[in-house]
Amino acid sequence: MTPFMDENFLLKNEPARRLYHDYAAGMPILDYHCHLNPQEIYENRRFENLTAIWLGGDHYKWRLMRAGGVEEKYITGDAPDREKFQKYVEVLSRAIGNPLYHWSHLELQRFFGWEGYLTEDNAQQVWDHCNALLVQEDFRARSLIERSNVRLVCTTDDPADSLLWHEKLAADAGFKVKVLPAWRPDKALNIEKPDFSTYIEKLGGAQGVKIASYEDLKDVLDARMEHFHAHGCRLSDHGLEYAMYRPTEDEEAARIFEKRLSGAQVTRQEELGYKTALLLHLGRRYAQRGWAMQLHYGCLRDNNRAMYARLGPDTGYDAINNVSPSGELAGLLNALAETGELPRTLVYSLNPMDDDAIDSIIGAFQQGPDVCKVQHGSAWWFNDQKQGMEKQLTSLANKGYLAGFVGMLTDSRSFLSYPRHEYFRRILCNLIGTWIEEGEYPADWALWGQVVQDIAYGNAERYFRFPE
Repeated sequence: MTPFMDENFLLKNEPARRLYHDYAAGMPILDYHCHLNPQEIYENRRFENLTAIWLGGDHYKWRLMRAGGVEEKYITGDAPDREKFQKYVEVLSRAIGNPLYHWSHLELQRFFGWEGYLTEDNAQQVWDHCNALLVQEDFRARSLIERSNVRLVCTTDDPADSLLWHEKLAADAGFKVKVLPAWRPDKALNIEKPDFSTYIEKLGGAQGVKIASYEDLKDVLDARMEHFHAHGCRLSDHGLEYAMYRPTEDEEAARIFEKRLSGAQVTRQEELGYKTALLLHLGRRYAQRGWAMQLHYGCLRDNNRAMYARLGPDTGYDAINNVSPSGELAGLLNALAETGELPRTLVYSLNPMDDDAIDSIIGAFQQGPDVCKVQHGSAWWFNDQKQGMEKQLTSLANKGYLAGFVGMLTDSRSFLSYPRHEYFRRILCNLIGTWIEEGEYPADWALWGQVVQDIAYGNAERYFRFPE
């Protein structure tokens, strides 16, 4: 029987083990998409106990606890932290097949040096062991990042953000990890949302102007983009329902925008037209500045309205959507490519059924000298588990160029999430190693070792072109 999560965890054959241990394991991390708070990084947050660092804000764990019958007071409520931890352990100890079982134990191993497995009976021992370490300097926010061999972090930032904490981090010579903003203008596109007009007022205020027209909006967004660029931003991100394409002239987009600012509701077709026009405008600006563009879509958000009203967004009530028309993704990319203004683009769908369509579409928009100018983004959210990663990697390899893939992202609010890169690298090495083991590819270690290292780190470093 194979030992539990030992040094060869997920590595099923000798080629896989060689690729991981000799090539992948020591590579640094370029965390190009996460949701860490830059203020917490700058202030070097200290976590008061294991619940605060492990369960705080982690909707992955919250969903699992709810499924295990845990009452909300032990999840987001006011129960004591020790009791919240106990409830998580009780559920996790039975969560066979859920990636949280592996992630949680990797975090205990890598950060806390705890090699056992969690049970209801040893929860107190683990609680005491980890809390005794959390008071040390090595367990503050910055040290956790540095100990994970992270070279660069991109946070997720709204265009109205002053980027104050990024300025402070850039001026702090004591922290060697580069922390850069990433542009997330969802609120400027979400014209259908009840708070759209309030946000537009806030966005204008960030630039010291009043936004009264669509042209004003574009001007302010362009100015804010310059502000972000000056702070090292080279990467945008869009959270979309799907990659929509409803061609709309600027005059029509202006009419729709001004209609919404007047307080009137927009139709579904007007919403899609406005979003298409603004997304194309932004895409062209990204291309001009040399930024990459991320398109995240396929999420059906805030499904439990009662709990959304109580807890707000990003609290564990989202799901996979099945609306992602391939023709509209192709149309959006083509509209930018036709004029030579398609930026380097990463496409992610939360629905794994979209993998094959994405890989076939992006193949129509590749263009040198960029390697994989249009990327199929890493298996995301509900898919960043063993089966989902293998599916995404295999689809990309079958229909595209796996050797050019920019690899794993963290997409997390937790400072303990970096072992997910190890998890990904082990799965990647096992996949390639199995192909070698079965004689499908030659045992050329220098060649495949370099491919593994490029996917782990090198490709992302070259692709995103972050400032030195």
